[in-house]
Amino acid sequence: MRRFMTTVALAVSGLVLGACSPPAAMVKPPSKALPPTTATAGARYVHAEVKQHQDKSGFRLLTRSTNALMSRVALADHAQHALDLQYYIFDNDATGRLVAQRLLAAADRGVRVRLLVDDINAGEAIDMFDALDTHPNIEVRLFNPFATKKPSFFSRATQFLLDAHRLNRRMHNKSFIMDGNVAIVGGRNIGDAYFDAGDSTNFRDLDLIAIGPVVKQASQAFDEYWNCDAAYPVKAFSGKHADHYDLAKLRVDLAHDARVFAQSDYAQATLDELPHGASADRPGKWFWGPASLVADQPEKIDAGKDQPQLRIGPDIKVLTDGAQHELLLISPYFIPGDRGTQYLAALAARGVTVKVLTNSLASNDEPAVYSGYSRYRRALLEGGVELYELRPAAGAAQPATVGGTSSGVSLHAKAIVVDRQQVFIGSMNMDARSKLLNTEMGLIVDCPPLAAAVTQFFDTATLPAVAYHVTLKTDGGAMQWQASDDGKPVSYDRDPGATTQRRIEVQMLKLLPLESLL
Repeated sequence: MRRFMTTVALAVSGLVLGACSPPAAMVKPPSKALPPTTATAGARYVHAEVKQHQDKSGFRLLTRSTNALMSRVALADHAQHALDLQYYIFDNDATGRLVAQRLLAAADRGVRVRLLVDDINAGEAIDMFDALDTHPNIEVRLFNPFATKKPSFFSRATQFLLDAHRLNRRMHNKSFIMDGNVAIVGGRNIGDAYFDAGDSTNFRDLDLIAIGPVVKQASQAFDEYWNCDAAYPVKAFSGKHADHYDLAKLRVDLAHDARVFAQSDYAQATLDELPHGASADRPGKWFWGPASLVADQPEKIDAGKDQPQLRIGPDIKVLTDGAQHELLLISPYFIPGDRGTQYLAALAARGVTVKVLTNSLASNDEPAVYSGYSRYRRALLEGGVELYELRPAAGAAQPATVGGTSSGVSLHAKAIVVDRQQVFIGSMNMDARSKLLNTEMGLIVDCPPLAAAVTQFFDTATLPAVAYHVTLKTDGGAMQWQASDDGKPVSYDRDPGATTQRRIEVQMLKLLPLESLL
């Protein structure tokens, strides 16, 4: 997640001088999700499966990044009527352009494509979005945009300074809905780093493919955002816009890039994996259970103060309040605050095993977030909470056609497991930004087999070779980080794997009043 730390630094300066308006209002015809298709082979398969499990939804857990990418490609390729996509980040890189090429191909077949992207990271992809929007079957909207189409760093910083209350609130939701029958909801954005194709840090994440009643809920949530006041057509910006010549050039460029990607070692390895497991477009085992999609209301970004009825926090608290034996929390950006720390300690005090997996200092892509988390680490440990921090594992080599060599991995998954019975997977981190500033969404599922699968993900990610177990020493209570190297136990007395410069940076960030913005 790119938190645009420069804007945070501006925000904490407190120099909010006035208002900077978004693009001028323009005609924005409302639209709604099309009815679920029933005539295609894929639709018949989905409806037959759902019919056997009345009032339940079916799920597949996407743990492997390559399968997560190809499942999205498969959905786009099998769409016959509608594709609705909502993302915080949609990068103009190898995997982003591959998905864009498949969306364009679907539109050429007559599929209606609606793409809603948060504006804060859209700059490098804005020309691609503009050209796609020229297609009669594709409409692109930007959520909570800046006033100009491609603001420079100075312009962006100035706009943020003048309108921090609005621009500091972002749409963090992620969903991909095909023909009203299948949806992918979870933590992944669209971009190389989320599919193990990046040349720097790659993210470990979780998504759910969903079928059944919960897909209609996802479509309803999409419509609320698509038609809200904060969603602007990409052509609402003043100045020159793409025409059919630009779309024709984009079509050629995307087709070329897709061919190059298809010939890469990455793509071949991905295809080799697919026969060994179900993906979005082939029969396979589904996890079944009652489920609900929870999503913040888009009006949350306009709220002058916290309004719990606009956010999913109360739903998540009902889920965790029900824990009787075990609570597993996975959050890359984990800043519980005083109330959250006391809450988790109270659960532990009444006999609930509470375990948390988050990023270590060395694996965290946001030092400011780590500075916030580290304030509460000792209190959590003293309260009986078990803490695990992902180690900075080396990244996998990637072919030049994809993007070079990955330098490491970072946790990006957001999940909760209660008593190995109920599961939450979505976009929400456990921090003040997700609670109060950004909009979030996710799926709550009552299904022990799915809970077992996510628990296995947690258990694997917290093995001593993969994560540090942070504990308190018995003699004096100093913290220690325990792990294993080559099967041999190792222990550290301070944040392992981090440079002196990074540690100093975190200590300096602790001096700033950043927590409410992180």
